[in-house]
Amino acid sequence: MLVTVFGGSGFLGRHVVRALAKSRYRIRVAVRRPELTGHLQPLGRVGQIHAVQANVRDKASVEAAVRDADIVINLVGILFERSRQRFAAVHAAGAGTIAGAAAHVGARMIHVSAIGADKASRSRYARTKAEGEEAVLAAVPSATIFRPSIVFGPEDDFFNRFAAMARISPVLPLIGGGRTKFQPVFAGDVGTAIAKAADGDARAATIYELGGPQTRTFRELMEFVLATIERRRMLVPVPFPIARLQALFLQFLPKPLLTPDQVELLKRDNVVSPEAVERGRTLPGLGIDPAAFEAIVPTYLWRFRKTGQFRRRPA
Repeated sequence: MLVTVFGGSGFLGRHVVRALAKSRYRIRVAVRRPELTGHLQPLGRVGQIHAVQANVRDKASVEAAVRDADIVINLVGILFERSRQRFAAVHAAGAGTIAGAAAHVGARMIHVSAIGADKASRSRYARTKAEGEEAVLAAVPSATIFRPSIVFGPEDDFFNRFAAMARISPVLPLIGGGRTKFQPVFAGDVGTAIAKAADGDARAATIYELGGPQTRTFRELMEFVLATIERRRMLVPVPFPIARLQALFLQFLPKPLLTPDQVELLKRDNVVSPEAVERGRTLPGLGIDPAAFEAIVPTYLWRFRKTGQFRRRPA
């Protein structure tokens, strides 16, 4: 069977491609820059993984990428807006374009959204994620949708970002006092869940919420990062209004440390809902025992220690 994966060259994408390759699918990776996908080739057998050029804002390229596909997977998402890469264009319109192309060829559809997707949210990220889900289900009513919490792994943009910040800054900010709750989920577990959906082991027309085994506040996660990289830093609570003011300037950095939209997102907990747990629409519901972040994150944050991979001896 042929699977087309949009956004398959990114952080989550490589875990999805690896899981699909183990299940022996033929994989077509649809990305804007196919020449930058060489790192995916070792994940499968010779000729199993093939990259093609596609841009979710270009309907013709999307239609070409899904031609003859049995399954279409959409992983495309952005954390901040730049130039023509806008939330509405990527998360909403782009998802709709992919789903429409999948429907046209009769392919099954798997779509990755995010916990917190909500059409009533004041966050454009959360709002457009919900609009994308709606567009996907309108085109392919049988689609399976996954909403992960913060995804962690060796190339993540969460633990790595704050560990890097702690290496050079004497303080770490706690937006809104650091009380927001998260349920970090391992990228490998999300990849396995998507592969199970491709195998037909997930329910159609269903939204799954994916979180790890622990729920932690933002403060607790920052304390974990500092303990892991063996650095002492001040944790300074920053009220939401002040954080938003700072974000108005920080958003213009090449890779923003914080945007006003992200401040808005931090006002809501990012955890699996009780309803999803009750109905088995979670990783355990798919037969997956989720990995704990405490067991995996130290295996890649060691590079931020002063002593590297060697632990500091007690005084």
